[in-house]
Amino acid sequence: MKNLLKIFSFIILFTGYFSISHSAEKVEYLKTDWSFKGLFGKFDRGALQRGYQVYTEVCSSCHSMKYLSYRNLGEKGGPEFTEAQVKAIAASFEVKDGPNADGEMFTRPGKLSDKFVMPYENVKAAQAANGGAYPPDMSVLVKARGGGVDYIYSLLQGYEDPPAGFILDDGVYYNKFMYGNKIKMSNQLSDGLVEYADGTNATVEQMSKDVTTFLMWTAEPHLEARHQMGFKAIVYLIILTILVYFSMKRIWSRIETEV
Repeated sequence: MKNLLKIFSFIILFTGYFSISHSAEKVEYLKTDWSFKGLFGKFDRGALQRGYQVYTEVCSSCHSMKYLSYRNLGEKGGPEFTEAQVKAIAASFEVKDGPNADGEMFTRPGKLSDKFVMPYENVKAAQAANGGAYPPDMSVLVKARGGGVDYIYSLLQGYEDPPAGFILDDGVYYNKFMYGNKIKMSNQLSDGLVEYADGTNATVEQMSKDVTTFLMWTAEPHLEARHQMGFKAIVYLIILTILVYFSMKRIWSRIETEV
């Protein structure tokens, strides 16, 4: 019995220590207003288009989007570029295709049906170009990281000089929102880095929000349709509840009259 109590005491102490340690490491992420949050949430088309621009000009040199096709950029609920714009975007990339009649591979301008061009041929090439680190695919990155959009948004703005005594290896950078505060990706954003086509001021905060919005869409391309379906389901259930209530009330009123 004493041994059993000791075991229980150890479990309680260990659990309490783990909870305290975990809560001490919890980081408060930066907050912003996301247009897609809530039952009636919708993507900001301007933010999606600007976010795609940031991804293309800044992120795509290292990070892939293997689950996305160029035609998705023109679909309802997304950036909704015009068909001509999407065709021009796709054609601006060289796609490896083949084999041709001579049995050889060749390159051609991209088409709507093509997947986003990968920045590297394979994992080894990506690691070799990034000091051994493998840049993750961004298609569903928001869903794959704890904290979701708030984490990505904060991480992009979390670079700063390390505190005194904090040791960093070569090729490693300090980020206050990264787990362990160490990250191999250098700071990629700076004010005015891109020139937005719509004239929006490209601050680090604005670019972080735009590209995070774009990444939310790539992870949840049918979010708006799902919100609309959820709203319709709620309305249907409310109407059904009202009908059932009055039907039952009528039935019970007859029973009471007969009794």
